[in-house]
Amino acid sequence: MKKVIYIVALIIIPTIIIAQSIVNTKHNLSVNGVGTVKSTTETEICLFCHTAHNSKPSSPLWNRNASGASYTLYSSTTLKALPGQPSGSSILCLSCHDGTIALGSVLSRGTVITFANTVNMPVGTSNLSTNLQNDHPISFTYDANLATQNTQIISPASLNPVIRLENSQLQCTSCHDPHKNIYSDFLVASTQYSNICNACHQSTGWNAGSHSTSTKTWNNVAPNPWPNSQWTTVAENACASCHNSHNAASNTRLLNSLAEETVCLNCHNGNVAGKNIQTQLAKTYRHNVYNYTGIHDEAEAANVTTKHVECVDCHNPHQAKTLAATAPNVSGSLIGVKGVNQSGLAVASSSYEYEICYKCHSSNPATASTTSRVIAQNNVRLEFATTNPSFHPVVGQGVNTSVPSLISPLSVTSKIYCSSCHASDGTGAPTGPHGSIYPQILKSQYKLTDNSTYNSANFQLCLNCHSNTSIRADVSFKYHKKHLDDVKASCNTCHDPHGISSSQGNATNNSNLINFNTTYVTPSSGGLLRFEDTGLNHGKCYLTCHGKNHNPLSY
Repeated sequence: MKKVIYIVALIIIPTIIIAQSIVNTKHNLSVNGVGTVKSTTETEICLFCHTAHNSKPSSPLWNRNASGASYTLYSSTTLKALPGQPSGSSILCLSCHDGTIALGSVLSRGTVITFANTVNMPVGTSNLSTNLQNDHPISFTYDANLATQNTQIISPASLNPVIRLENSQLQCTSCHDPHKNIYSDFLVASTQYSNICNACHQSTGWNAGSHSTSTKTWNNVAPNPWPNSQWTTVAENACASCHNSHNAASNTRLLNSLAEETVCLNCHNGNVAGKNIQTQLAKTYRHNVYNYTGIHDEAEAANVTTKHVECVDCHNPHQAKTLAATAPNVSGSLIGVKGVNQSGLAVASSSYEYEICYKCHSSNPATASTTSRVIAQNNVRLEFATTNPSFHPVVGQGVNTSVPSLISPLSVTSKIYCSSCHASDGTGAPTGPHGSIYPQILKSQYKLTDNSTYNSANFQLCLNCHSNTSIRADVSFKYHKKHLDDVKASCNTCHDPHGISSSQGNATNNSNLINFNTTYVTPSSGGLLRFEDTGLNHGKCYLTCHGKNHNPLSY
């Protein structure tokens, strides 16, 4: 029995060795090579890189000259490493892979070895050129100091042993073994689940994120989100769903597409992800990610000064996941995104949805209001402050203790999201303000103008939370129905839906979100334009509206 086992082992071991040999890889450039790029005459294999005699005076008995080119290096605003001109094994690899030297130009031959249909490395993914801006950085020191500066990488003392540093530097051979192609592209670890990337990178929240765990597959409707991959799920493709370590389409963080939104929409077009965001972004009113390319920067300040919007302004693809939340807390899709808190201070990771919105909607230049008000305020952060005389309860519980029109389960203690009103329209639409058929990216119709016969559909946005029956029964204000039916006024004519800043309004004049639309409401004959709150369901109006002078009109 022992003899049989021993014989079997002798058969198996040589088979494994041959399978892992350079002989059966594209790096066999001899006439007997298995690839399409190979010599027409040369039978030797190793000499295309090595020679036993008269080699370059450096290991490993190198048989080629370097091009002497000056390389353009990868850079980014978040890069902590300091890549230098290619050195060590990297400059050896580039003697073929930068495309500047003939493949058959070796020191041990007096003439250049001929190749069929090519002289230098053919244009394609293997030809990196001398422009390395769109390639993973190399020839930089990877030490404990770098890991301290960049907590998103693993300390060199804890690196997976397959990653081989060369004199404490990361080189081409840290990720590639030129003699073995056990995995694709001569990698030292599999690309499945991004094992090769995770050997060095440890992005915060990645392991629990959807892009690391999702088993979603492509439905075979063009375009293919993973055209160069053998893997079939989001989790298996992982980093490669968005990034390409060599010859990336975008220099910035090695993205698969120059247009940032295309990277996301390759999957979020309904062909992989469950919700079709691309459809929402085609609507008339939208966060128009198509208008900007190369403006967003991961290192930019949370308080945006140059207005732009990209998917990654609101979503962190490394941390996003499916996780329900209650207002105003961020849901899983918004985890790990920069924001601005209610005090106006930048936060590295938003706790509340409104902090993400404040990045643009509380900064200068603020987004202009579509309504002319008695009190003008375009800074949404100031409108939602809990010190205000009235506000919709986005940041905290509202001040009004009596709101009889609220539809259960809403109550006066409830809080809501910005996206409770600003979101994609339609049944089953994705959560969030991607795109809508209604202005201001509202999830339902909200008619801003007067003089239309009352139709509840015109104010469906309000009626998502407030009972049409209660309002038209004049439960909280005895002239609601009259204003809606007879005067044909919009909710927007009297009410400012965000809130009134405490620095501009007061509880007497601006309770119940009262801030008149000056297009329709003008001063009274006494020159006054205001509302006075005189108690629960009681007040006075000093104004001229719908052709009538209130100087005042009490109720």
